Amino acid sequence: MSREAVADALAASEHAVALTGAGTSTASGVPDFRSDDGLWREFDQSDITIGRFERDPGGFWRDWTAIHADLFQDDPVEPNPAHDALADLERAGILNALITQNVDGLHEAAGSESIIRLHGTGATASCRNCGRTVETTAAVEGLDEAEFPPRCEDCDGVLKPDTVLFGEQMPLGAMREARRLAEETDVLLAVGSSLTVDPAASLPRMAGRGNATLVVVNLDDTPVDPLADYVLNEPVEEALPSIAAQAIDGE
Repeated sequence: MSREAVADALAASEHAVALTGAGTSTASGVPDFRSDDGLWREFDQSDITIGRFERDPGGFWRDWTAIHADLFQDDPVEPNPAHDALADLERAGILNALITQNVDGLHEAAGSESIIRLHGTGATASCRNCGRTVETTAAVEGLDEAEFPPRCEDCDGVLKPDTVLFGEQMPLGAMREARRLAEETDVLLAVGSSLTVDPAASLPRMAGRGNATLVVVNLDDTPVDPLADYVLNEPVEEALPSIAAQAIDGE
């Protein structure tokens, strides 16, 4: 059975890494971006670019606040069993690091610690002038739309979400570390990602070139499936707890 084989590979590994995408969080009620019910059916990607932020920070923040409410505020979300399973694998010493495309903070809430955030975080915003960082909810709390953009209490500089926006360069340190991990790992577990958006989509291929065992857990097919040793088209919140329990028992 594939779950058992994946668990055995994890238990026997010396260096295992997980790569997670939006599908890891949909079971928690966080909408993804590209599905039929995704956020880009409601919002226009062109409104959430670094260029829009620089040209029209007030308008950008009005749209960003609506997206942030959809992701985090309207219905408070909690980690689901997939997040918990990945945290359990790390605590057991099986999973060395977790690379995520997500900005929702649910891996942190579940207890994962060794996290590489490719797209930053939606939880905080930072001043473009002095660098002061505040929680995003605190930054916009009590502001009328006419008062956007939120500003730094220290220097009155404009705050920017700590999420990587469209057109903005990925954090070089995070990408460098993610590539290193992909090259060095002997098991890469790609979870809940369509694996269609570079540079994250390149990481499983890098791991495969290094002869790592490549595992894809995703409801839909991905372009990486033909390269994978194991493909589980199953709900991540069902597959991962089973895999983690067997890997930890078999270590």
